[in-house]
Amino acid sequence: MIRPALEIRQSQQLVLTPQLQQALRLLQLSSLDLQQEIAQVLNENPVLELEAPEPASEGEAPDELFSGASGTRHDGDDDFFPEAAATPSLREHLLAQITCTRASRRDVALITVLIDELDDNGYLAASFEDILAYLPVSLEVEQGELDAALALLQNMEPAGIAARNMKECLLLQLRRPDPAIWPEARDPAIVAVARRLCDRHLEALAAGRLAYLCEELKCSPAEVRLAHALIRRLDPYPGRAWTVPVADYAVPDVIAYRSGKTWRARLNGELMPRLSVNDAYVQALGQEPRGSYEGLQAHVQQARWLIRQVAQRFETLLRVAAEIVARQQAFFDSGMVALRPMVLREIAEALGLHESTVSRATAGKYMATPHGTLELKRFFSTAVPAADGESASAASIQAMMREMLEQEDPRKPLSDSQLMNKLAERGVELARRTVAKYREGMRVPTASQRKAMALLRMDDC
Repeated sequence: MIRPALEIRQSQQLVLTPQLQQALRLLQLSSLDLQQEIAQVLNENPVLELEAPEPASEGEAPDELFSGASGTRHDGDDDFFPEAAATPSLREHLLAQITCTRASRRDVALITVLIDELDDNGYLAASFEDILAYLPVSLEVEQGELDAALALLQNMEPAGIAARNMKECLLLQLRRPDPAIWPEARDPAIVAVARRLCDRHLEALAAGRLAYLCEELKCSPAEVRLAHALIRRLDPYPGRAWTVPVADYAVPDVIAYRSGKTWRARLNGELMPRLSVNDAYVQALGQEPRGSYEGLQAHVQQARWLIRQVAQRFETLLRVAAEIVARQQAFFDSGMVALRPMVLREIAEALGLHESTVSRATAGKYMATPHGTLELKRFFSTAVPAADGESASAASIQAMMREMLEQEDPRKPLSDSQLMNKLAERGVELARRTVAKYREGMRVPTASQRKAMALLRMDDC
């Protein structure tokens, strides 16, 4: 027989107080989101004030400072924080076009799924098999429906969007070339030759095999040259106009500067709000009986909490950024090729912080460096063993590969095997398939595709 009994147990439980929750949330906010958060509290709390920024002291400037990264200060709360220009994303641009069609709600949903699978170049990155695998079985989506949705999407602007490969991208653009923009498109015969070149003979065109092409296509050299000129007007990356990296427009939260021979970090004062509590309200509270102004007391307490938490946010951000700079001195001197392997755990252990705190502090925060404005997360990269026993970061390897690709002969692009050999000469030994994985992660086409794309920059066949 089971009898009821009382039992006392001790256990530990992590409880996040409202203040701690707010502190963690403020730490994760970007500078623009923090601006909006503070603006909202300023509207709701009459006790909190935003003081006008003080002009920077010229005597305190470091010896090498990225002054161009900071904007000009303005008076007034609305102008205190810089704002990025609001431009529609590729997704928004395409979704806006759907509203102009007569597509059913189901088709709109499937088109939206496909839009979400587009990469930065505007290509459909996932296969139909992968898409069907993650869609709920209860929806009973068939491949024919995805075909129809893709056809609708590929009829949208920009021309060539949602192609599965470069050939399809070029052929989509040649379906309806505008003669008013492309003079070569006025002749249907030239358009037909261009389509056949893109469909089967891009590599031969890139190699300049004019006689072979004339024989295969049964046309004259002049027709091949006109078709080639038309192809050169096409855009092999139709999505790039909408996918400019955010960092190109980001105002840096942290600025790296050289002090003597050492690189250091400082906060961007342009983004630091000078918050304070109105003294008149505090004095009024001190003169009245306790409990007379409970609502006002709550406002004062909220304002003081926010001021402390905002200060703590910037303090944590500076500590993390300073540790990153201290560990990545070679990067600031030599660029991405010198970036050393580093993970969040290293910074967390060095500063006595939790790894998630470092992750929050680096998310959406940017640093002005001599090599551009970079998100703090870019400084973290896994280690790859090198031949000399040292380790190289994955980011530095990609930087090496990018440097090699920029210097390659477009007519004889480097294969993955050749890239592998060149990396080995620099002491980084990788398998060919690993090199291919890095190349694909950089969204760089294969050597044969790059050779074919070179025709878009050639003057003559």
